[in-house]
Parts: sequence; structure tokens; C-alpha cells
Amino acid sequence: MTEFFDALETRDPAAREAALMAALPAHVAHAQQRSAAFADILAGVDAAAVGSRAALARLPVTRKGELLARQQASRAAGRDAFGGFATGRWGAAMRRVYASPGPIYEPEGTAVDYWRTARALYAAGFRAGDLVHNAFSYHMTPGAFILEAGALAVGCTVFPAGTGQTEQQLQAIGELKPTAYVGTPSFLRILCEKAQESGADMRSLTKGMVSAEPFPPSLRDWFAERGMTAYQSYATADAGLIAYETAARQGLVLDEGVIVEIVRPGTGDPVPEGEVGEVVVTVLNPDYPLIRFGTGDLSAVLAGACPTGRTNTRIKGWMGRADQTTKIRGMFVHPGQVAEVVRRFPEVARARLVVTGAMANDQMTLRVESVNVPGLAERLADAVRDVTKLRSQIELVAPGSLPNDGKVIEDARSYE
Repeated sequence: MTEFFDALETRDPAAREAALMAALPAHVAHAQQRSAAFADILAGVDAAAVGSRAALARLPVTRKGELLARQQASRAAGRDAFGGFATGRWGAAMRRVYASPGPIYEPEGTAVDYWRTARALYAAGFRAGDLVHNAFSYHMTPGAFILEAGALAVGCTVFPAGTGQTEQQLQAIGELKPTAYVGTPSFLRILCEKAQESGADMRSLTKGMVSAEPFPPSLRDWFAERGMTAYQSYATADAGLIAYETAARQGLVLDEGVIVEIVRPGTGDPVPEGEVGEVVVTVLNPDYPLIRFGTGDLSAVLAGACPTGRTNTRIKGWMGRADQTTKIRGMFVHPGQVAEVVRRFPEVARARLVVTGAMANDQMTLRVESVNVPGLAERLADAVRDVTKLRSQIELVAPGSLPNDGKVIEDARSYE
């Protein structure tokens, strides 16, 4: 039995990068031609010239808020429910349509393992012949179908348990004896605790794939004490699988079907390797060709290769949310505004806006990594006021001294 899902996982990194970059020009051209949204977003872009990460980084980032706004405007005008992002229409080319909070509508095309989760499940030990207890929701949202498609591609059988009805789910587990679980880690814990109270038999479940929530090592170990080895995957309804955990338990390995960038929150500017930033993905999916889609999640590249032999880049996993928009003295301040201030000063490496004080007495301090150039603090204060319309104190700090946590705006106010 092979250790890897396919040969793509162990490719030479340079060969992988070359293949991904070679696929970009045609993918961008397809999006421009078949997606009304990207025809607008990428107007004037020469698709043939987008064949490198540097060229990709010059394209605009499309974040979930813009995707929702385009969908809402399109629906209000009686046009496409997908806001022009999907390339297909109802019928044989689109199996299902889903609704995520917003609502944002997502299409499912006809490709086998449409969201590419089989790779993650295989790394978690799922194999042909396993019965999978799927406890993700089958109601409107795509979560259950995202993992079901991958399980079927591996060769598993799926029990569509969905959410809730804990007693009935435990009965099904006791009678069907599934070997694997997919769902949220919190619901798996609820099942375990209820089984312990009631005496239900869950011993058949020995492997699991959890997602949609944080999965701390303490909870992973808690499951292991009960005979279950669970791994996590990072996927979204829009992009499908982005990264997955392996037996090495060292970060998450990127999927083979996406191009991932880590950018400074509020911008599209890639950060140096190892620095925390927003996860931006380009999905090589012709049915829903998202290009530089900002997930709103924070992460960072983890140096080195996975000890399991998989050669793709690793990220540290979910590290919080990138949208740090904060209301200060009645005005919204966005991470992009902090980035705009920084762009005006080449001598500034990084900045962090710290908001302190009590309610109705907000105080702003912009902490910047820079050498002490005469007059810099005063010019920075003027720039902050120009961009945000608010006054701010300026604090110059040594290069490399700001925390590497992806925060551009830190709300340290007291709400007592």
C-alpha cells in the first residue's frame, strides 16, 4: 500500500513550481473569457504575461467581502446568482449549488473530487473499504459534500450523518461500525463524551479528519487516548482544500491544485517567508477560477520539507483572522490604511497600530520598525492623519521587534 496519494506529492519542488507557473497564463485567460467578474477585475491584464509569482502578485486580491458585494449586486439586477465568478450555468455542467453565510452561493462542477480533499483524507490514513461517518452539515452549506467527494474518490463508503441527533448518531456508529470520522472536532468530542455517559460503543472509530474549527494538540491527544488518530485539514467553501496535516504533525502541507501566497493584511503584497500574513489562493479550477482570493485567514510559511517525504510547501496552520478593521473614535480604520501609511516611507519596515484607552477615550499609537531618522515621527503622524483622519502617537521601535503574529491593528482597549 503506497504511502502517498499520487506522484504529485513527491515532485521536485522546482518541477512543481514550473508546472504551476506554466498553468497560470491559460488559467487567467480562461477566467477573463468565461467569468464576467474576472473580465472586470483583470481588465487590461495580459494573461500571457502572468507566468511567475512576481506577475501574479501584481494582480488585485479579491476578498470575500467583494465577492459577496458582486453577488448581491448581480442578484439585485436579476443577473447571475454567482456575481459572474462561476463559468458554468445550471444543468449538466453544475451538479449542485450551495449557500454559505452572507449568503454567498458556491457552485459544484462535475469533476471527480471537485474540492480535492481525497489527498488530505489519504494522508490521514483513509483507505478504500473504510466506512466514513460524515458529521458535517448536509443542509445548504457544502461542508459535508466537500469531504464526501474526497472519501468517495479514495474508495470509501459514506454514512451521511450530518449534525445533531447525538443519540441516533451513536446508535448508527455502534451498529454500522464505521472506521473513520469526518466533521468538526467539537462534535466528535461531544459524541465521545455522550458515548462514555451512555455506554455506547465507538471503538470502531480509529481515524478521523476534522476541519472548520481550531484543533489544538491537547484535543488531538484527548482523542488519541480514546483510540482515535485524528488529523486536520484547511479548506474553504470557495477554494476547496488548501492544506492538510500529515503524520509528521509539523504544520500543514499545501494541496497540489492551488497556488498560495502569504500577504500583508489589507494589501496584496507578499511577506517574507516565515512572516505571518493573510492566506491568498489561486485555485486552478476552471468552473470557479478564483484568482488571488483572499481567505481572510492568517498563517505563515513553515521552513523545510515535510518529514513524510511530501515536498510541497508547508504552512503553520490557521493563526487567526486577517480582517482587523477597528472602529476608533467613531471612524473605521482598516489594515489597508496602515499599509498605505507604510508605503509612503521606504525607511519603515513594518508597522502596528495599537489602540488603547477606555470607551469614548480611544488612543492610537503607531509603532513602526525603523531607524530614528530626524523628523520621521512627525511625518508619520501627518500621514496617519491624512489617511485615517485621526490623530496618532508615533513610536519608533527597533527592526524585528514587533510580534510576528500578523496583526496590523491591535485593539488593546479596556471595555470594563
